[in-house]
Amino acid sequence: MIVLHGLQGSVSSPYVIGLMRALMSSGTRGVLMHFRGCSGEPNRLARGYHSGDTGDLGFLIDEIRAREPDTPLAAVGYSLGGNVLLKYLGESGERTPLQAAVAVSVPLVLRAASDRLSQGLSRIYDRYLLRALLAGAEKKSAQLSAAGLDVASVLRCQSIREFDERLTAPLHGFSDALDYYTRCSSRSFLGQVQVPTLILHAADDPFMSPSVVPQPEELSAAVTLELSEGGGHVGFVAGLGRYWLEERIPEFLTAGLLRS
Repeated sequence: MIVLHGLQGSVSSPYVIGLMRALMSSGTRGVLMHFRGCSGEPNRLARGYHSGDTGDLGFLIDEIRAREPDTPLAAVGYSLGGNVLLKYLGESGERTPLQAAVAVSVPLVLRAASDRLSQGLSRIYDRYLLRALLAGAEKKSAQLSAAGLDVASVLRCQSIREFDERLTAPLHGFSDALDYYTRCSSRSFLGQVQVPTLILHAADDPFMSPSVVPQPEELSAAVTLELSEGGGHVGFVAGLGRYWLEERIPEFLTAGLLRS
C-alpha cells in the first residue's frame, strides 16, 4: 500500500503512523512516498512538489510493480497527496498498475480551497502551513535564486495563495496561481478513474467549502464518494483513541483488491 501524505507531512505525521499500524495489523505492507523535501533530506533541485505533480508517484508505482509484478498494489492519499493520487488515476485510466485507491480530505478544487483558507478561523491553518513552506524556501534560497525567483518577495508572502503565485506556479511551469489551480484540481479528473476508488470527505472540513464536493454525474462508475457531516480535515475521530479512517481504509482497500 502506497501512502501519500499531505502538505508538509511526512512519515512522522500522526495520521500516517496510525494508518501504517492499521495496515500492518491487516497483513498489508505499507510504503510512504515523501514528496520532495519532506523527508528531512534536502531536495537538491530548485523544483519541489505541488498538488498536481503526478510524475514522482507514477515513477514509484512503476518501480514497485517492476520489483514485485505479482503483488497486489493500492494507494492512499491524504489532502494534497489525495489530490495527486486522484489526478494520477484520471490521467492513467486503465493503464495504472494500482488495483484500488482511497483519497481523504482532498482539496478537489484548489482555488476554492485557497479561498477558504483565507477566511475566518481557517486562516490559522493557512498561517501554520505557510510558515513551514517559507522555512523550506529559505533553506533553498540559493537554488531558487538560480532558477530566477525573487526569494525576498517569496519570503514576504502572507498567505498560501501568495506563495503559490510567487513560487509554486512560476517554479513548476504555470503562468500564475490561477493557472496552477485550474490545471491541477483533481475534480476534473474523477470521470476518468477506472479502478475502485473511495473518496472520504467531511462537510465540516475547515480547508474547504461545500462547493468542492463533486456531483454524482462527475464520478466514474469506479468512484465512491462518502460524505460525512463531521470529521474535519483528516480527522474522523470515532471515539476515545479510535480513528475511523484506520478501520475504513483497510476495509475498502481489501475489498477492492479482492474484486480485482
